Amino acid sequence: MKHSEAIHAGQAIYTKPVLSIYDLWVLGFSNSVVWRCPTKNLRHHYRKHVTLNHLDVGVGTGYYLDKCLLEQKRRLALLDLNNNSLEKAAERVKRFKPEIYQADILSPLNLPCKPFDSISINYLFHCLPGAIKEKATILDSLSEYLHEGGKIFGSTILSHGVHQNFAAQKLMAFYNNKGIFTNTRDHRTGLRDELESRFTNVKIEVKGCVALFSAQKGDR
Repeated sequence: MKHSEAIHAGQAIYTKPVLSIYDLWVLGFSNSVVWRCPTKNLRHHYRKHVTLNHLDVGVGTGYYLDKCLLEQKRRLALLDLNNNSLEKAAERVKRFKPEIYQADILSPLNLPCKPFDSISINYLFHCLPGAIKEKATILDSLSEYLHEGGKIFGSTILSHGVHQNFAAQKLMAFYNNKGIFTNTRDHRTGLRDELESRFTNVKIEVKGCVALFSAQKGDR
């Protein structure tokens, strides 16, 4: 599969019908039963690191933004290639009047905006084509939009260095075969190496098949 085709396959699944059941299937069932990282862990991680000047990349349905952001005056921006996801997430958090950016994260971004204090990339890495080292180029692009001392954080589903139950093995194989996931080579060590080569204060916690990570820009 060509690079451009792989990118399209990874995000094309997010049609309006799929997004309508995403929270129930992924956040309600898959996280708890298949990946064995209940969504409450992801919510806690999000609340811990999000700031009042935040960019969310790979927005999904906007669930974490909706559930984790306190009703405070804030700057919020959404970045995704899929317009269906952008529309759904934007509607869900319209109370914050978010900035909307539709762009391919694996291409030069050239966003017409000022930097942020935090950037989140939840469940994005395992949908991107290539090995961790290739996917990690998005960290270079996003770092340009992160203030010194700012945090980048997120989560990703790993296939190596984690224990997969039968359901996880089958669903991960199915998703990789369909091009929804590309994580057959994704390992915690590789993720740490890429984060530590660019950022400081890197922290990774693995729950089930999911790695929850955070890192800081600057202060080396």
